[in-house]
Amino acid sequence: MKLNISTRSLHAFLALQECKHFTHAAERCFMSQSAFSVMIQKLEVAVGAKLFERDTRNVTLTAEGELFAEVARSLVSDIESAFADMSDYVARRKGRVAIAALPSLAANGLPAVIAEYKRAYPGITVQLFDALSDQCLAMLRQGKVDIALTAPGSGLIEFDTKTLCSDPFYLVCRQDHALAGKRRIRLSDLSGCELIHLARSTSVRQHVELLLRGIPVMNSGLEVEHLATVAGLIESGLGVSIVPELTLFQFRHMNLVSIPIDAHDIVRPILIVKKKERSLSIAAQGMSELIEKRLHNIGSRATKR
Repeated sequence: MKLNISTRSLHAFLALQECKHFTHAAERCFMSQSAFSVMIQKLEVAVGAKLFERDTRNVTLTAEGELFAEVARSLVSDIESAFADMSDYVARRKGRVAIAALPSLAANGLPAVIAEYKRAYPGITVQLFDALSDQCLAMLRQGKVDIALTAPGSGLIEFDTKTLCSDPFYLVCRQDHALAGKRRIRLSDLSGCELIHLARSTSVRQHVELLLRGIPVMNSGLEVEHLATVAGLIESGLGVSIVPELTLFQFRHMNLVSIPIDAHDIVRPILIVKKKERSLSIAAQGMSELIEKRLHNIGSRATKR
């Protein structure tokens, strides 16, 4: 059975229960007595029972009215609580934001943005997942995260994407390497260099292969997944590596130098990715706007720190 009981009629019922007088209860609800009486009558029809005993002096609850009073108080409490919660979500006092990001961004730049967001909205839970590009998109696809910060790759056509910044490439080598004294590296300078590679599953590797197409470099045979491992291998004299600017914080070793590669047309774009045709929550939208504001061109700032 479909009921037509408004919150206003519940408040009217509870006012009459407390005041035990139609005129006083109507005044409390800012209604005329006649309109108030009609509202109580309609409520009794909707409930299917007489809720009040009326005489010239007193208004008292019937047995059914006593039962309904408990229901009315519970309903009003639940509705008020629900609207209070909704108000908290709209005002960003409550909520959840989940972000998937490339490890380079998750460790460099994004933590400061999350800290700023948490200071402004301490009641919102922020979740961060550091993962490779394909994993970031998988989490977005599954609804596990609201936003993904990743590099171009397959599977992006199903998402809305926006370029956040461009991430140029650098040569990392030991201080005693033949190229260590150069201020900039031309692609042709890399000829004969023994390369330490990141795994083929990484967005870095895919871009490096494009960068080195046609350049006769040597393969060291070393292919690893973690930048800290790359740094250790270079420091031990086992080769050099080409990495994006956002990862340079991993190579701040006494014996290593980072030199920009003069290839402006080949960079790794960093994208902010969201689901198509699906609005972000208010909390997630605020985070997305802050990320775009704070991380725009982060790569050019990373090398100045």
